[in-house]
Amino acid sequence: MKKSAIIGLITIAISVGILFSLNANTDTYSNFKEASTSGKEEHVMGYWEKSMGMYYDAVKDANHFGFHMKDEKGEIREVIYNGTKPQDFEKSEKLVLIGKMDKDKFYASKILMKCPSKY
Repeated sequence: MKKSAIIGLITIAISVGILFSLNANTDTYSNFKEASTSGKEEHVMGYWEKSMGMYYDAVKDANHFGFHMKDEKGEIREVIYNGTKPQDFEKSEKLVLIGKMDKDKFYASKILMKCPSKY
C-alpha cells in the first residue's frame, strides 16, 4: 500500500473513533421511574413541589439541602443534595437534577435551575 493510503485510513479510523466517543456522552432527560431502574447517573427535569417545603439549616449542616420535586410524568420524590441551597431556589421555574436514585430518594450531585425571565 502507498504511504498516502495508509495515512488516509488512519485518519478515517481516528475520525470514526472521535464521533463514537462524542455520541456516547450525550445525555437525555429521564423521569424518576426511569432513573430508579437504570442504576446510573440521570438527568431528571421537573418542578419544586412548594407545598411540601424544603429543608436547609445553614447552622446545623450547611451542606445538606432537601426538598420534593415533581417530574415531567407527575411523580413526586424526595431530593437530597449534599451542598448549599442554590441562590434564588425559591424563584426557579424549572429544575434539572443530575444524580442517582437510591430506593425512593433521588441523590442529586448537581442542581440546574431555570429562573423566570424578565422579558
